[in-house]
Amino acid sequence: MKRGARENIREDNKLRPEDRPAHDWYRFVLSFPPHLVRDYVARFGLNSGQRVLDPFCGTGTTLVECKKLGISSVGTEPNPMPCFASQVKVTWNVNSDSLLSHAQEVAGRAEERLDAEGSGADSDLPLFRKNGKHSRLRSLPTEVGKLLLKDSISPAPLHKTLVLLEALAAHADERFSAHERVALAKAIVFGISNLHFGPEVGVGPAKSDAPVIDLWMNGVRLMAEDLRGLAEKDGAKAVVHRADSRDLLNVIEPKSVDAVITSPPYPNEKDYTRTTRLESVLLGFVSDKNDIRLIKKDLVRSNTRSVYKADRDDALVAGHGEIQRIAGAIERRRIELGKTSGFERLYARVTKLYFGGMTKHLAALRPLLRPGAQLAYVVGDQASYLRIMIRTGQLLAAIAQSLGYEVTGIDLFRTRLATATREQLREEVVLLRWPG
Repeated sequence: MKRGARENIREDNKLRPEDRPAHDWYRFVLSFPPHLVRDYVARFGLNSGQRVLDPFCGTGTTLVECKKLGISSVGTEPNPMPCFASQVKVTWNVNSDSLLSHAQEVAGRAEERLDAEGSGADSDLPLFRKNGKHSRLRSLPTEVGKLLLKDSISPAPLHKTLVLLEALAAHADERFSAHERVALAKAIVFGISNLHFGPEVGVGPAKSDAPVIDLWMNGVRLMAEDLRGLAEKDGAKAVVHRADSRDLLNVIEPKSVDAVITSPPYPNEKDYTRTTRLESVLLGFVSDKNDIRLIKKDLVRSNTRSVYKADRDDALVAGHGEIQRIAGAIERRRIELGKTSGFERLYARVTKLYFGGMTKHLAALRPLLRPGAQLAYVVGDQASYLRIMIRTGQLLAAIAQSLGYEVTGIDLFRTRLATATREQLREEVVLLRWPG
């Protein structure tokens, strides 16, 4: 996708109110809906004696739904912020009243700190006015601030967020700290910041101020309300590992998985480290460019901003005729249009790297699967690379078949309307079976 390009998304199967996630403490905007997990759990006939894997677990939708149904699950995610969120979202043995009480105490301390700070702070920081007096704004170190999208958070909301983070650290209680930090991550993204989300994260109109502590407390209250209803369902084990989906044997036991329900990245220009950049920086998961580089190296290559010279996954599809044809068509179109920038030159290669990475993943998955294991992969067609159509589901099915999987079907999940081409792009569920 050309940087800055947009797609209008139309979901043919709009979510009913009962299908919207109640356990929504922190999730990607375009995460696949919980009802899809439930549908395939039922279709696969899974029960409490079996185990489900989500190797691209993101913020944990599959794991949460399996836990609600009493089915054990395991997830892997290389991006530390969503991995942390997933771990928290499947931790239900927290006393909701005590969590709320502690958060209220922290909120009170943060409010006191905001009220008490005057103009005696560092003189080179800008002033803001609160309760009739001026205070100095806190900010991130210059090099850390450069990691953020420009203007993704305004000075006053950033100041308040940093004060709240200080209060959380000073009055930390290990029983609640993780849940409180996830609540803050969600508040940062959806209320405190200037971010907006389309196919890619962007920056909207600047907010001069934001009720940071109130937004955070609202998130904690949502958690407490959910935890009251979830405690009685806290029987099934759910484990989340920070790991590369192409190297799973290091964290998951052989022949321990009965089903896979997942949504891997699509081959597009969506940089998944940008989607979570603001909260990752503020909560301390990312502190420099090297941290970002290390995260990207553990991701299946799906965009030109995560390609490295040492990448070799494309060699795994060197003999796949259709993938080579698509890559060739992308490169010819690039030359025809006179596109010469560095990232445009990578379009053809990243397509091969993506499918090579998925090949490596599916190969690495085989030792983990029990005979007869069933798999569901939610993937989407793309027409973004210079308007060359990529039928992701069909290609993934062909790759899986070449690795010994049985293809049992491809279900239409929903369609998206591509603005550039006006074509209906299919999002599909590729269904596989491992014969063992």
